[in-house]
Amino acid sequence: MKQAILALCALGTVAYALAPSAPTPSSGAAPAAAPFHCQIPCGIYGDKMRMEDAATIEKGMQTLTGLDVSADRNQVVRWIMNKDDHAQNVQDVVAQYWLAQRVKKPADASDAAAMDKYHRQLEHMHGITVDAMKCKQTTDPAHVESMRKHALDFSALYFSPEDLEHVRSHHAGGDEK
Repeated sequence: MKQAILALCALGTVAYALAPSAPTPSSGAAPAAAPFHCQIPCGIYGDKMRMEDAATIEKGMQTLTGLDVSADRNQVVRWIMNKDDHAQNVQDVVAQYWLAQRVKKPADASDAAAMDKYHRQLEHMHGITVDAMKCKQTTDPAHVESMRKHALDFSALYFSPEDLEHVRSHHAGGDEK
């Protein structure tokens, strides 16, 4: 099953499920109270991030800049398609998972701190989406780095300190695991 980033880039991709974080249906516990990774509350995965999509996009950009277009046309087409597919996956995960299900407007709109946090989360989600679009349009690795930065900045606003430590342990220095 393809793990869902945050990965953003995550993050890339931005956010991806890493491990079971809630009871599975076979355990007899009701999954309704579990965190969601899809639009069905299956209770299988949590929200910790991995950034395989960002790493794949970056590798595609590096490979494309090193290929001889006249001699390696097939490889150029394949790498462009692969890079674009992963960038689209980032956009899909941000829209269908994070924005549709996870990032919530505060119930009390008069709570200035909560509204500020919400607006900053939206700003980072938008940044990830725009960076993914720019990754489709160019081979400039600055867009991948910007996407990663938005993903990690979003993480600081969204995740618990324990989850942040987990994210950082996987992405220290840009190394993707």
